Amino acid sequence: MIRPSREREGAAQTATETALEEDQTERTPEVDEEGVRRCPECASDSLVTSANGSEVSCEDCGLILEESSIDRGPEWRAFNHSERQNKSRVGAPTTQTMHDKGLTTAIDWKDRDAYGRSLSSEKRSQMHRLRKWQERIRTKDAGERNLQFALSEIDRMSSAMGIPRSVREVACMIYRRALTEDLIRGRSIEGVATSALYAACRMEGIPRSLEEVAGVSRVDRKEIGRTYRYVAQELGLEMEPVNPKKYVPRFCSELELSEEVQSKANEIIDVTTEKGLLSGKSPTGYAAAAIYASSLLCNEKKTQREVASVAQVTEVTIRNRYQEQIEAIGL
Repeated sequence: MIRPSREREGAAQTATETALEEDQTERTPEVDEEGVRRCPECASDSLVTSANGSEVSCEDCGLILEESSIDRGPEWRAFNHSERQNKSRVGAPTTQTMHDKGLTTAIDWKDRDAYGRSLSSEKRSQMHRLRKWQERIRTKDAGERNLQFALSEIDRMSSAMGIPRSVREVACMIYRRALTEDLIRGRSIEGVATSALYAACRMEGIPRSLEEVAGVSRVDRKEIGRTYRYVAQELGLEMEPVNPKKYVPRFCSELELSEEVQSKANEIIDVTTEKGLLSGKSPTGYAAAAIYASSLLCNEKKTQREVASVAQVTEVTIRNRYQEQIEAIGL
């Protein structure tokens, strides 16, 4: 009685495996004469790969063509930050925002051993000396000390302006290139660091005006502009003109204006730019004037002083750009 049952189970398992193999064979993408992979179901070439790279599916019919269940993450699970820190067996990733790229050794400031017990006075004194020597040997010469100071300045200014981590990495890379090309000689470290941060903001499309950068820097606006032009020219940085529309969302958010005002301001900028009014104008003042005009048109009036304070331009600039824009759009 047992043998037939096992034989039937084995036959059923074999049939299932065969069906799965046939199904898997049918799901394999077909390659046409031109070498293009196509879906076997609808013959579409719109095949997409999932974010983790585990599946390839057809965008038109949704058929899953390739499937991989390999989990490339850690074998442990963590539900909060402290568990993740305790279970992780690797350090932080390398970063350009530190002079040694984060590959140094860190000695904890807590005077406790691996079991959490307090250290004796003799051990505490020894750990204090180790920390002191650790800080001394992190920088081997004056060049590394200057680099450490410059990168810390970039990090400080980025935190003050709320700049993302990715832009900080780009700014540090620009400063390292300037240091390699010997562009620091004869110029202040703060000035080159600030110009590198401003250049990174422009390259990454993060709208920050020269006045905003100068507000958190220890050098004046004129020196930042002069150093920025020199560094951009020597390093061959490709800078496109700043689009005033990139300032509109942030200015409208600070002025607590609606989406309707923001959309109308973008429309005003588009129409007036096509007529050549933007040439030679400050993008921040141009955006501020468009926001002021759109707020009047949408019955959410803001005074010129309020808009000028947010955009860090003068009221005269807003009035002049406003008059030009309303004449161009025929109001």
